[in-house]
Formats: sequence, C-alpha cells, structure tokens
Amino acid sequence: MVALTEDLSFLPLDPTAAIAPSADLIAYSRIGPDYRPEQLVSALESERSLYEVKAMDDPVTAPFAMVRPVSDLGLHLDRMSLWPEGMPRAAEWLAANDGFRRDVLALLSDNGPTLSKDIPDTAAVPWTSTGWTHNQNVTRLLELLQGRGEVAVAGRAGRQRTWDLGERVHPSGIAVVPEAEAGPRRAFVGDAGEPARVDGSTREWRVDPDALGLPFAGRTALLSPFGRLVHDRVRSQEVFGFEYVLEMYKPAAQRRWGYFALPILHGERLIGKLDAAADNKAGVLRVAALHEDEPFAPDVRDAVRAEIVSLAAWLSLTPEYTS
Repeated sequence: MVALTEDLSFLPLDPTAAIAPSADLIAYSRIGPDYRPEQLVSALESERSLYEVKAMDDPVTAPFAMVRPVSDLGLHLDRMSLWPEGMPRAAEWLAANDGFRRDVLALLSDNGPTLSKDIPDTAAVPWTSTGWTHNQNVTRLLELLQGRGEVAVAGRAGRQRTWDLGERVHPSGIAVVPEAEAGPRRAFVGDAGEPARVDGSTREWRVDPDALGLPFAGRTALLSPFGRLVHDRVRSQEVFGFEYVLEMYKPAAQRRWGYFALPILHGERLIGKLDAAADNKAGVLRVAALHEDEPFAPDVRDAVRAEIVSLAAWLSLTPEYTS
C-alpha cells in the first residue's frame, strides 16, 4: 500500500461507493484480489505510514480528502505552517475564531481521538456558505487546522473521522524541507522527462526516456473513475482516444454509460465502460451494461468477463447480469 501510494502520489477518498470506496477500488485495480481494505486501515491507523488530508490548495472546498504517504509529509509541513496564506476568507475566519481554535486544541489534548460530533461549537463567527458547508463550524475548523498541520485524522469510526493533535498522529522526527526546496520536489511534472507530442493532441506532453523500449505485459483491468490513469479526462481523450464523463451527477435519462461506470483497460488501450453496482444486501454485483467503444473480439470479451467475476469475488458478491 505504501509503495502504491508513493507511486501514485495520493489515493482519493471520495465518499461515492457504488462498487467500493474509491481508495479501495483503486488499490484493487492496481494490486489485484490480494488487496484487502484492512491493509489501508492498518497503514493509516497502526503503522502510520500513510496519512489522510484534504487538498492543500483549498482544504474547505476541495472535492475529496486523500491518502498520502508519510514519506512525503516533510515536503508539505513548511507550506502547511504558512497556511491559509493566499486565502483571505479562511484566514479572516480563523482569526475571528481564535478562541474556538484554542478550545478545540485543548479538548483534543485532554481527550485524544474525538469525533467531530462530540466537539462543542464555540465559534464566535459562523462559517457562511451557499452550499452544504453553511454553519458547519466544527467540521470547517477541523479541516482548516488539518491544513495547518495542527490537527490530523487519527482514524475512523465507520465513515466518521476521529481527530487528534497533529503531533500525536504524525510520526515524530520528520525532517521539514524548506518550502523553497520542497516546492520543486513535490509531485508535479515540471521539466521531468522529455517533451513529446501526440498525434491529435494540441498539448505538449512529457515522457520518461528510461521507460521507452522496456518490455510491456498488458492485462485487463476494471478501473476506478478516480484512478490516476483516467482522472484527467482531457489526457484520456487526447492520448488514449478514450471519451469518459463521470455521470453520477446527471439525471438518469441523460446518462450514456451509467451512474458510476468503470473504465475498462485491456493491454495498452482503454476499450469501454462497465455499468455495475454492488448490492451487498442481496449479495450480488449487478451488471447493467457492458459498453464496448468498439466491438470486442471474443477473447477480449472473455477477459473482461473474467475481470467482472474477479471483482465480484473480491467483493464477496456474485455477478448478476440485468440486461
């Protein structure tokens, strides 16, 4: 799990779980059926080799939290100490609620890991929003303090996060890399590799010259829509010729591929989408449709169906085709 997360930079923790939680589904698609969700929990809560955080560029409105490797925490700590520099609204709200901040830090210091619902709201100024975060003062404060490194997610009780002081969650002895040095070292492509052009693409891409010519053994896999291979929809279209839109926010009548269709990888190509959903109560993986971007050859269809059986087995479900 640690090596995988280091390779990918992070695992998203999107709450959507039509098949399985996003981090687990991504890990399964990369590691295979030997992966068990308990491995992620152990790395986060026991080994402390991974940690949970929201996106640093906008911890309040970022669409999802993420799991990062502790091995890169030192590259973020100096920037975190300056946060929310550049976000005046968040900075003003924190300054107006400094007493609230001190109350929360004192409570966590005394009690240890605590659910947000068990933390009193002593905000002097409520958090205002036109969305669902309106007046969610405890959650907003915790996530802002998480962005500063003052608090951290200690674990989970079901889907609810428990919070503690950052210094008790993050391993001690982490070397803080100054931001001037850390910025260029973080997981941004920058000038890595060599520039390259792809036929049909208007953008410049970069390739790893050391990877060119290496032997490649393709396989068939069902991917998460949040996986790093396909998360950049423009790249998927321009480099792989693969059109994909996550349609769970669309009305059902407007969906082409399904609520949470899984991109299908075969060899070096993205070839279709699987419209499926886990029905844990019924014990089945319901397969509504198998969308073929181009008609599958018999061996390709067999390989994809074998992956559906493998995914269902990993979920302890039985595949059920509804169409």
